[in-house]
Amino acid sequence: MNRFTLALIVAVAAIAAPLAAAPAGSATQLPVVGAATGGGGFAGTFTLSRFATQNGALVAVGTLTGTVTNAAGQTATVLQTMSLPVSAITSTCNILHLDIGPIALDLLGLHVNLSEIVLDITAEAGAGNLLGNLLCGVANFLNDPSGLSRVLNQILALL
Repeated sequence: MNRFTLALIVAVAAIAAPLAAAPAGSATQLPVVGAATGGGGFAGTFTLSRFATQNGALVAVGTLTGTVTNAAGQTATVLQTMSLPVSAITSTCNILHLDIGPIALDLLGLHVNLSEIVLDITAEAGAGNLLGNLLCGVANFLNDPSGLSRVLNQILALL
């Protein structure tokens, strides 16, 4: 098994590990498990230290520690600083989609039937569209990896 294969397996496993699986009191540690090519596996943790941007993409920077076991049962310890891509939350300028199904009322002999109501509100950004620019800016705040990494680092500092 070469190092590239191991790094790829570990990176995929770290990205797929849910945050909720981290033990209480260690919000910055993610469990990492994966299978090694040719048999064996990896078990360890990714300790998140900060968020950053690399080539315009949001990444999590931290230390990977753990043990690799091959098919023969031989083990090797891993201690490596690495950065993993983070899926940024994307949003559009869709502000509200409200879908109310048909309503039928019988009010003391008065029958009121109302068809389905669909309300879509979208914000349009551009020159002279003050409210649209504001709402699109808020909706797209998380699309900027630099701004998102600053916010995530502030949250991480509070933990």
